[in-house]
Formats: sequence, C-alpha cells, structure tokens
Amino acid sequence: MDNKLIKTIGVVLRPSTPKLIDNYNKLKDIFNSFNIEVLLESKSADMIGLNGPDFTTMSKKSDFLVTIGGDGTLISTVRKSFDFDIPILGVHAGNLGFLADLSMDELEGFVKDILDGNYKVDERALLEATVIKDDKEVKMYAFNDVVLTRTRVSNMIHVETLVDSKPFNTYYGDGVIVSTPTGSTAYNLSAGGPVLFPMTNVFALTPICPHSLTQKPVVLPGKFAIEMKTSEERALIIIDGQDVHELGLGESIHIKLATKTIKLLHKEDFNYAAVLKDKLGWGD
Repeated sequence: MDNKLIKTIGVVLRPSTPKLIDNYNKLKDIFNSFNIEVLLESKSADMIGLNGPDFTTMSKKSDFLVTIGGDGTLISTVRKSFDFDIPILGVHAGNLGFLADLSMDELEGFVKDILDGNYKVDERALLEATVIKDDKEVKMYAFNDVVLTRTRVSNMIHVETLVDSKPFNTYYGDGVIVSTPTGSTAYNLSAGGPVLFPMTNVFALTPICPHSLTQKPVVLPGKFAIEMKTSEERALIIIDGQDVHELGLGESIHIKLATKTIKLLHKEDFNYAAVLKDKLGWGD
C-alpha cells in the first residue's frame, strides 16, 4: 500500500447496530480532514439511513477497508474482501479485540501515522476449504477456523482424516476444529487447542469432546493439505462460526492454507503478546 497515494477508503459497520452512526460520522470527518474520500458499504449505509455502494464496488475503489465493531465484523469482512487483496483496519466499538485493536480515540493520530508511513502490516493466513458437490467445486475461505461437526446433538461422528493423502487419524466425538494461527485463540482455545503465534505458517487440528482421551490437538506445517470425510452420517461444515454448509455421505472436504494472506493494518508499536496477555488475563 502506497501511503502517499491513499485517496479512498471503504467502511463496514457491525450489523444491527444503528448507534454506530456517531462513530461513522466521526470517522468520516477524520478521513475527510486528510482529503480522503469515505465510501460506506450499502448494507451498513442502509442501517443508518444513508446510501452507499455494494461491497464489491466499494472494495474495488478503496485503498484499504476499515471495520467498526468487533472481531466478528472484521472476520466477515476479511472473507468477503479476500479476492481484492486489500488491507483492513479494525476499529473496535467497545472492548479491545484480538483483531480490532484500534479505538476511535486513536483513529485520527493513526491516520496521520499511515500517511507518514508509520504503521505495521500484519500478514495473516487463511484456510482454503474445497468440497466437491455434484461434480462442482465449492470453495470457501476461513480466517479463524473450519469446524466439522455433527448434525444432531444426540449423535457422535467419525471424522476420517488424511494428511497429504495419507491416513492420519479418525476422530470420534463431537467433531474437529481446523484452526489458523489467528483462530487459535477462538473456538480452538476453548476446546483445549494450542495458542499459535498469528504470523506462523502452521495450522492446528483440535478434536471436540473426543470419545477417546488419547485424542490430542496437533499442529501441522502450513505446506500440508488435509482431507476429512465422514463414513457413517452427514456432517456440518461451519466457517468462522458464521456460515454453515452440509457435508453429505461420500463427500469429503479438502483443507489447506490459502496461497494469499490477509493484510491487517496496525500501529507501529502493535504488540500481539500484550494483546494476548490483556485478553486472556495472563499474569493477573
């Protein structure tokens, strides 16, 4: 990103939160004071009684995107903007997030820092998941995790897992989490998985409530690809806790790290370890 040529930014607001109109107006005034045009995505604009371009048009015209809300808003924006290879800045509207770490009070100073070249670009890995349905490839991207889980609460599922086409493990329980380093502090952590440093080129497989106590999380190098399938019943594929798809009998899902990364904008002194310590209460 050429900080000297920033002319336009796109904005996405957390859905169903019309009170964010005050945050948006403040943001717009700040960027306009630096002669930067602000485009508000159509769904966000409609929420606060304004008009704006659709997400694709906004992304194509913007030098970077800004989300106002929390980590969930940033995650959904990451997946929608993946094809445009555009940096994203997360501004939190409340509590500090793992991803949306900039406050509204810090925004004006940070915009000046961006224009002066004083900022950090944080490159994060995404998972690319492909399912073949009716001889067609259905491709999905996950910033946090891909979860393969049961369709009914009363049933456990068998998830046969291959690594680079070689048999690796069969998980029997509530399912399996495939997590990026970014997603390691989300569902993966709750299920007993490892915390991964976000800029590492790895991913984790973490069983969910396994039937056998010998089943443990494992971290795999990013160059590996995995295949997962269920032999006895259908399963649900949950992408970042936001999108749900069905995996039918005889179908398999192929998962690997995407070839492209997502670029997040941070202050120059951004310290992930400090965010981790604050969010997880380490040392308290």
